[in-house]
Amino acid sequence: MDWIFDVIYKNRILLKGILEQLSLKELNTIPSGFKNNVIWNIAHTIATQQILVYKLSGLPTLVSDEFIEQFRKGTKPEREVTQEEVDNIKDLLFATLEQTKMDYANQIFNSYNEYTTSTNSTLTCVEDAIGFNCFHEGIHLGYILALKKSI
Repeated sequence: MDWIFDVIYKNRILLKGILEQLSLKELNTIPSGFKNNVIWNIAHTIATQQILVYKLSGLPTLVSDEFIEQFRKGTKPEREVTQEEVDNIKDLLFATLEQTKMDYANQIFNSYNEYTTSTNSTLTCVEDAIGFNCFHEGIHLGYILALKKSI
């Protein structure tokens, strides 16, 4: 699991760099031909990790229900995010990952509600969820890079 957490950490460093490279306007821009923007995709990775790892384990999430509802699968940007929200998302990239690593090490994930993803991968335990999350974040990094080129 250390290797998977390390890959997620490296991906999140790349996401943080993108947050720091782009202006607030660029982060909120939805280019022609796209359904969402860079900041939605970055926040979506956090919301999805929380759902896959915590909610499906029957545990409280580390982010608010409102955050999850705004950025979960099936949503799209409904408004522009503020700089304060961007700063919070940047902090959450690492705070949520570090807490998940600690919670995993402390073995708090004792049950899991089986879930089949939209890519038809069935997750049966928290290890499956963390591994799939790594794949999911990689998909969104690619999408973010495409968005960035289109801004």
